[in-house]
Amino acid sequence: MTIPAERIYPRSGDTQTIYLKNGITDPGIEVGDYTIYNDFVNDPRDFQKNNVLYHYPINHDRLVIGKFCSIACGAKFLFTSANHTLRSLSTYTFPIFFEEWGLDKKCVANAWDNKGDIVIGNDVWIGYEAVILSGVTVGDGAIIGARAVVTKDVPPYAIVVGVPAKIIRKRFDEDTIAKLGRLRWWDWDREKIKRNITAIQSGDLAALCKGESLYGI
Repeated sequence: MTIPAERIYPRSGDTQTIYLKNGITDPGIEVGDYTIYNDFVNDPRDFQKNNVLYHYPINHDRLVIGKFCSIACGAKFLFTSANHTLRSLSTYTFPIFFEEWGLDKKCVANAWDNKGDIVIGNDVWIGYEAVILSGVTVGDGAIIGARAVVTKDVPPYAIVVGVPAKIIRKRFDEDTIAKLGRLRWWDWDREKIKRNITAIQSGDLAALCKGESLYGI
C-alpha cells in the first residue's frame, strides 16, 4: 500500500497539502502512508523544521505518526529538550552553557527532564495549532481539538479539547471501538480499502466487518 516516494501532493493544483511521509528526511521522524499535512501559512514541506520543535539528535527521542492521519495547519510537536529539569534547585539550563561554567559537554542533556517519544496512532485528526508534548501517546482514531495542548495520553477514538486537553467524549461506544481496533482497516491493501470506502464513510461497521474474522463478535 506504500505511496510512491516521489509523490508529494495528493491533489492536483493543491500545494498546501502534502503526503507528510514524503516530505520527511529526519531519521527521528516516522510517518505512515497517506497521512496528510495542510499548511496555508508556510510551505508544508518544511514541517520538520516548523512543526517539530526542540527535537535534538542528542536526546534520541522520536516522533512516530501512523497511517491516514490528518494534521491541520500549525500543529506542533514539542519535544523533551524544551523542558527545563525540575530535579535542579534552579530552572536555569547550566548544562547547555557548559563552556561558560566549565561543565562536561557530554552532560548537556541534564538540562532537561527526558519525557520520551511522541507517538500518534492511525486515523488521528489533529486540529489547527494544536500542541502535543513529549512523552504523549495518542490512540488510533482520536481527535485533537484546535489549539488544544495535549499533556497526557489520549485513548483511542477519544475527542480532546482545551488547555490542558481533556476528554469531552468518545467517538463511538466501547464495543465499536474494540471492533475497530481489531479490524485495523488502515493496514488493508489499497484495493481493499477502495472497495470499502462507502462502508467507512457511511459508518456501516457491519459491512466493514463482513468477511473478517471478527464479524459478529
